[in-house]
Amino acid sequence: MPDKPVNIPFKGDNVQNALTYQSGELAATSQLLREKTKPYADLLDSKVADYLQQLRFFESKCNQPDADRFELLAEITVLNDAMLEACAQFERQILDPEAIRAAQATFREKTNPILSKSYCINRCRVWPRGQQGDFETLELAYKNMPLSDGIGYYLDKYLLDSALGVGVRERIQRLRELLRDELKARISPKVLDVACGSCREVFELAPEIKASGARFTCVDLDAEALNFSRDRFSTAGLLSDQVELLTYNALRMFDLETAQKEFGPQDIIYSVGYFDYLPDDFLIKLLNTLYRLLRPDGKLIMAYKDAARYRSQIYHWFVDWDGFKQRIEPDFARLFRLAEIPDTALSMTRVESGSIIFYIAIAPGSENT
Repeated sequence: MPDKPVNIPFKGDNVQNALTYQSGELAATSQLLREKTKPYADLLDSKVADYLQQLRFFESKCNQPDADRFELLAEITVLNDAMLEACAQFERQILDPEAIRAAQATFREKTNPILSKSYCINRCRVWPRGQQGDFETLELAYKNMPLSDGIGYYLDKYLLDSALGVGVRERIQRLRELLRDELKARISPKVLDVACGSCREVFELAPEIKASGARFTCVDLDAEALNFSRDRFSTAGLLSDQVELLTYNALRMFDLETAQKEFGPQDIIYSVGYFDYLPDDFLIKLLNTLYRLLRPDGKLIMAYKDAARYRSQIYHWFVDWDGFKQRIEPDFARLFRLAEIPDTALSMTRVESGSIIFYIAIAPGSENT
């Protein structure tokens, strides 16, 4: 007969020894990482100190009565671009997400006394409405008007003139053009605006909406954004039977049965900005649902930020705006494939600056259904 298995008890001392060993291993690893990254961190600290000194000198020039705004704007652009490149170099050298996030937080803390003099930068650091990319912040970008004085004015301009600052304004213009073309080509279309925010494009298309007999359903979880839009619509003469505003969590739309029951088939579905904030697995499901919600020849209009066309450090270091995903063209192609949106159904167009891509997915026509 084979020997019986021998049970060897794992006593408390053994457990403690194992935990102590593991803890020592982790501590040693952390120490090694700190030693490895210290030269890069020290170099970054030195560059931040130089940057702050240059900003203080720049601020003194802003207060001179004969200051040339164009020259000062060019100068602050050079200063900020150089600092952001140093931050980018640090990211490339470290390749440690935790260390990078810690450095970003430290940078914002050190620079806050002076960079917070920019209304735009400060708002995008503290998020007074409790969420990144709120409708009031986007309205600031749309209006493109610095709200600060002195050095704050030039810092406002820098953020508003950044690739995505420009791209966001181009995005709303392109969206308006795309929707106008659809409204002119369709009779009484049903339109669904997902995570609508301030509905600026709807307000600006009031004449076309009335002429086409379109019915817009605009959904957002932010009741204040909807109230803002409702006040705008009343001044444009848009009635509730033309535009319906719903306080609604767009995340519920990932379920096709729920979306069909609550909204029904649509001729046009669109969203700008919202999809950038969703993780891949959820976005894939949502895109599949929205595409299947379209009527024959219906269109799903989507806008995405292209991380290859803007400097991410401005949003991760200068401000605290890390909620949107860093995606590029191959990522979008993969997402659409997994969402079962055929390549043949897709077309693409960029805003003029190139930082934002519009994808349009067309549902099969009636002869194919």
